Amino acid sequence: MLDFPFWKRVYLWGITLFFAVAAVPSLLALGGITLPSFLPRPMISLGLDLAGGSHILLEADSRQVARQRLETMEESIRTTLRDAQPRIRIGDVSAAGGRLSFLLEDPADVDRAREALLPLINGTGITREWDLQVVDGSRFVLTQTKSGLDAAINGAMDSATEVVRKRIDALGTREPTIIRQGSDRIVVDVPGLKDPQALKDLLGQTAELEFKLVDQSALPADVAQGIAPPGSEIVPYAKGTAGEGTSIAVKRLGGIRGDSLTNAQQSFDPQTNAPVVTIHFDAQGGARFARLTSQNVNKPFAIILDGEVLSAPNINEPILGGTAQISGNFTVDTANQLAIALRSGALPVDLQVIEEFSISAELGKDSITKGAVGMTVGFVVLLMFMTVTYGRFGFYTNAALFLNLLMILGVLALLGSMAALTLPGIAGLVLTVGAAVDANVLINERIREERARGRRVVQAVELGYSEASRAIFDANITNVIAAVIMFLFGTGPVRGFAVVLMIGIITSVFTAVTLTRMWVAGWLRRKRPTDIVL
Repeated sequence: MLDFPFWKRVYLWGITLFFAVAAVPSLLALGGITLPSFLPRPMISLGLDLAGGSHILLEADSRQVARQRLETMEESIRTTLRDAQPRIRIGDVSAAGGRLSFLLEDPADVDRAREALLPLINGTGITREWDLQVVDGSRFVLTQTKSGLDAAINGAMDSATEVVRKRIDALGTREPTIIRQGSDRIVVDVPGLKDPQALKDLLGQTAELEFKLVDQSALPADVAQGIAPPGSEIVPYAKGTAGEGTSIAVKRLGGIRGDSLTNAQQSFDPQTNAPVVTIHFDAQGGARFARLTSQNVNKPFAIILDGEVLSAPNINEPILGGTAQISGNFTVDTANQLAIALRSGALPVDLQVIEEFSISAELGKDSITKGAVGMTVGFVVLLMFMTVTYGRFGFYTNAALFLNLLMILGVLALLGSMAALTLPGIAGLVLTVGAAVDANVLINERIREERARGRRVVQAVELGYSEASRAIFDANITNVIAAVIMFLFGTGPVRGFAVVLMIGIITSVFTAVTLTRMWVAGWLRRKRPTDIVL
């Protein structure tokens, strides 16, 4: 227990100094001192309650995922059965009650149709995504499985989180925190952002871009009443457009989605000099767009963004270059915002802001100052108490406490935005100091008991550390378990507290047990005392 060869002492001091030195840039920054740029400068990332900024909680409409899957499956069914050799003819596909159903024109095609649809039903993973039933001999009914829908929602939320991250990064904000909460929520914390309105506008925009053919057979009177021909749907014009307040009928299937965009930039129309958004398709998307425009020359097609028509220009000639232009009475700012949204990709599901608040930087500075003052006062009182009560062993305890604080701050600095320091995190920091003191008190009191029983100095110290360490480890393991649970199921300030608590428990046990034992062992080896004062 008290044997510390040279390599082990170097190893322990190396770990200690590595994390302690990592805290130096952050501590110097409090005094306005900045290290030269050629030196590494890990900095502690501050949470919103300390740095100020904006907090937004977004919630997704999971029912939209189910509707999108129904629409995608309907189009896939039509394409698959149409391409079958020979062609399998079906009637209209119904999506009533959240299920897809259709009737085969020839009941003899049941087996061929089932075999053709099996790849769509099973999907590409191990989860069965759809249940297929054949009713009345020739009617197919497809129902989404719960496991398939849950997997789709989880995938949509992962994609939405990444899209949100790309959009915020495009704004140039520094070190945002973007995490999923539960199955259908995303937490967004952006330090330094005072007004969250622009962020809300950007994140609230799905940016789902579609190009659909206008149904010219629709009667204006029916469209005004919201009645669309079979196979079409009514879509309103967006606010600020030439057709604001009216709607048009567009073909529901057969259009092009904007998921094959490679770039989007704000630019100006060379003829009118009005702000527009220029988009570029990838090779596959460009080919589809060229085919759509080539097959429908002199026909109008609608440019639809988030379920609203921006414009419905006429296709005067095929567009073959994979580049198109979106106009819609934009300003430079709104065109640039749309370009950012399109570049980062469409949100796979609509996100609604259900919670928001902003914190001023002044309030954060005040919290840091008060927290630092409180911790300093408590730390000084604690140092005096331990020195008076335990003498030399109290001095070792104080040194361990000081290094423990530096190590915690160093770990936070190295983790950066992955472990932001919050106001509850400061409370966790203070709590770990108390836990470290408790550990040394247990050790010192145990040594005192062993000496009272008549054991020699070295034997008393060795037994004191070995026996007390068991209780220390048991107590701190339960604390780590509690901290892990808080981190996994908590949000915001609770997670900040849990992070600091977990780091602090590990460093506290390391400094209070391992470092002090190494120091005591070195002192015993050098001085060989016949008695110790505790």
